Amino acid sequence: MRTPCGSTAPPPLAGDEARRRADLLKALADPVRLQLLSVIEESDGHEACVCDMTDRVDVAQPTVSHHLKVLVEAGLLHRERRGSWAWFRLDTARLAEIRAFLPG
Repeated sequence: MRTPCGSTAPPPLAGDEARRRADLLKALADPVRLQLLSVIEESDGHEACVCDMTDRVDVAQPTVSHHLKVLVEAGLLHRERRGSWAWFRLDTARLAEIRAFLPG
């Protein structure tokens, strides 16, 4: 496709794919969520108990739980109940997918 200035441009990203990618990026676009992901990433086995994360970020436990829920719903984390605690593990394939579509 020729642009008004005469160069050839590739077609834009399809609308559905653009919305899917935007939803993933929205899930990441929060400082607390990025902090939680970094805590999990730096933990043994790339998993952490919610009880360990609450003390590492400067928000109350219900807020931590809300942010973890958003990350789970976006497919960036997996949640597993162990006894009375919830453990969260990174979905490394999903994170790799995001890295692959970012420019650079």
